[in-house]
Amino acid sequence: MADQVRVGFVGCGGNARGHMQQVAANPAARIVAVCDISAEAAQAAAGQFSAQPFTNHRVMLDAAQLDAVYISVPPFAHGEIELDVLDRGLPFFVEKPVALSLELAQRIAARVRSTNALTCVGYQLRYTAAARATKAFLADKVVGMAVGRYWCPSGRGSSWLQQWAKSGGQVVEQATHTIDMMRFLCGEITEVYCLQANRTLKTIDCPDHNVLALKFASGAIGSLTTCWAFEGWDGNVVDIFFDRYRIGWNAGTPSITPACEAFQVDQALGTAIDQVFIEAVRTGDRSGILTPYEEGMRSLAVSLAANASARSGQPKRVGGP
Repeated sequence: MADQVRVGFVGCGGNARGHMQQVAANPAARIVAVCDISAEAAQAAAGQFSAQPFTNHRVMLDAAQLDAVYISVPPFAHGEIELDVLDRGLPFFVEKPVALSLELAQRIAARVRSTNALTCVGYQLRYTAAARATKAFLADKVVGMAVGRYWCPSGRGSSWLQQWAKSGGQVVEQATHTIDMMRFLCGEITEVYCLQANRTLKTIDCPDHNVLALKFASGAIGSLTTCWAFEGWDGNVVDIFFDRYRIGWNAGTPSITPACEAFQVDQALGTAIDQVFIEAVRTGDRSGILTPYEEGMRSLAVSLAANASARSGQPKRVGGP
């Protein structure tokens, strides 16, 4: 058992900085190395967290004595980094989506299995008290329908996020969080039919509106709507219908209608995903990790099936051709 986990970061952007803050605040961990293709970004992060800066992840992996690696890079940059980390026998935390193709994700997943690597994907909503309590409450319920939404203004920009080839669009890059929660709370999604349109943001090559019809393995049905042009925020929410009830799920204070005293959320159940990952690395106990790499790949498969359905105009089996 390591007294203090020595952590390296690949990627020093805004998302990575959030994780860096959490890791730096954890007395059981220390950031010792950071890497970014931008020397300026690497130097800035290194200065803030008293770490050694690198601009090549392989050089960092070989030069720094690491116990774990955070991979916080855009979707199009996944692949070689994960495989190089696995080659060195290191646990890793990786941001979602885990890839832009199912083939690449499957290749990485196969290596994870063959090396028995400790992994964690950044679907932090699973670790909230709201998610844990709702999942436990629904365990013996028959869900009829789940209706999710992710509406936000993120399509109004000019970065890699708004480029189809680099992000996969909103369903892959952002609404994957909602898809993952629908899977976590209601079970596996087996089939998707998707309609996509660009009606507002004509300067981007991605759909700015998506509608998904979903079929669950349990027999439940569902839908997910996403909007990238909305000047507001209404995302990562799911209405779950069972018996005569509706749970209005969100990551903070989900509600149930009509009132049901049996549905309670104990906020003490929530844990921070970074704390869970560091503790798993420190102790070797993986029981707290709810989002191993395989789970990230399964959520990605739903998003990719949606995009494939929109292209073909036909329903698509999740994980199928």
